[in-house]
Amino acid sequence: MVGSRSIGATLYFEWCSWLAPIPGALGLMLRKFFWPRLFGQCGSGVMFGVNMILRHPGRITIGSNTVFSEGVLLDARHTSEPAAIQIGDEVILANNTMISCKEGTVTVGDRTGIGAYTVIQSAQHCPVTIADDAILGPRCYLVGGGNYQTDRSDIPIAQQGIRASEGCSVGPGAWLGANVSVLDGACLGEGSIAAAGAVVVKPVAPQEIVGGVPARTIGQRDQH
Repeated sequence: MVGSRSIGATLYFEWCSWLAPIPGALGLMLRKFFWPRLFGQCGSGVMFGVNMILRHPGRITIGSNTVFSEGVLLDARHTSEPAAIQIGDEVILANNTMISCKEGTVTVGDRTGIGAYTVIQSAQHCPVTIADDAILGPRCYLVGGGNYQTDRSDIPIAQQGIRASEGCSVGPGAWLGANVSVLDGACLGEGSIAAAGAVVVKPVAPQEIVGGVPARTIGQRDQH
């Protein structure tokens, strides 16, 4: 949970955990003062909403003026990567967003907005990258490393490990509507759009508009 064997770090983490459920302006003020020291790096002006959950915060870096709303979970579990979760400047994570790493990495660019209940997961060195100025609607799902090996039938699938991949990515200025899934191996180009409910399973060209299950081209943005 803490990511450190240090007694001092553990006690400080415990103290900060006591501050997580404090509501209102008092809670915001206390977390703004004490919580930045938990992280590998934390810029100025960061706001932490009530009931946030942190795991291995020392492996998380945060830029300036980023806002975390109520119930956000940041889980940066990794055995070697010093910055498993990197979040840029002026990012907004809405209520109950989850960013989770299990030996993976997640990068969120500057000025990106992530909608409520969105889940972003990276596993086994399959990264998830979201570039600057992207917009993610509510209840999106992005995953790097979500495909298990299935070649053997003599052992359970869960014991066969994750297939190696380059993960998934969302390009600069891209827009994902509500309930969009971006699966392992998919890449959305700059300025592209995924319509609500789309399941993106392959690369999407810059400025392309896709929709459906699986997502297919339904239009092209005006280039002017």
